Amino acid sequence: MSKPFSWEKLGKVFDPTTITGRPWLKAFAQAPSTLELADAIRIFFSCRPDADEKGQYVSYSAWVDLDKADLYRIKAIANRPVLELGARGTFDEFGTYPISVIEVNGVTHAYYAGWTRCESVPFNVAIGAATSEDGGATFNKLGAGPVLSYTPNEPFVLSGPKIRRFHDTWYLFYIAGTQWKLVDSRPEPVYKIRLATSKDGLNWHKLNKNLIESVVEPDEAQASPDVFYANGGYHMFFCYRYSTHYRGHERGYRIGYAYSNDLLNWHRDDSRAGITVSDQGWDSEMISYPHVFAHDGSIYMAYLGNQVGRCGFGLARLEGDLL
Repeated sequence: MSKPFSWEKLGKVFDPTTITGRPWLKAFAQAPSTLELADAIRIFFSCRPDADEKGQYVSYSAWVDLDKADLYRIKAIANRPVLELGARGTFDEFGTYPISVIEVNGVTHAYYAGWTRCESVPFNVAIGAATSEDGGATFNKLGAGPVLSYTPNEPFVLSGPKIRRFHDTWYLFYIAGTQWKLVDSRPEPVYKIRLATSKDGLNWHKLNKNLIESVVEPDEAQASPDVFYANGGYHMFFCYRYSTHYRGHERGYRIGYAYSNDLLNWHRDDSRAGITVSDQGWDSEMISYPHVFAHDGSIYMAYLGNQVGRCGFGLARLEGDLL
């Protein structure tokens, strides 16, 4: 057994509810994903305007730049969403959430979940792609349709993309729905972590199996599979929750941990995650959607707190080594 590590919580860094002048950015800063710029750490996130007259929301993706010398100093915030919503009938007509970015040969690639509304269940989701040549300020979609969509083995809710490249291979970790459960007359999705690989970032081969075993219950929902390479191994931080009545403290999201030597076979050990809910404050009910990144000789985790990031995201710094 390797030595334990832990995360020192540094507090909430960005609160979207304090931002003015952007009617499309009223609440939520969900699923943070970083891109290193010359003088800033650009953190992409997904946000929402107020609900419409029918109580329906849409979701947009944006960014906030944190000063490299002081990650608590906000240098800039996107003036408009980085992606437009899709046209009528397309897979991303009603939202882009979450988004994950990576820079390869001077081009920033984004993979994002596109949301459409349904009748028997609230939504369905597939994964689209876009590219940027201005440091992620704006993106151009690769097309009107998704790059990863439903199949007989994965019939609905393909979401939560996390893009990584190891050894010249593209790895897209994501979640796939397994069922909709009717809970108190409300459909609730169950989804598991999966993987697709590619040589060019466009044509994907699905592994077609769940990567992480379920622990709290067979219908445990898992999301945000963020993989970080350190000290000869691969470390996955993800979040999980119960399938029912999960919008509070007892059954809400927690951050889990798994490790692997080959990216295909994963060993889960949540006791080593090194972070959990606080006794009080903005992350006392739940923590979720972890994103791990290196900066200035340290390793950081950006993550969401209560209400799945309604009031923003915070940072934690790694103490010890990922072994």
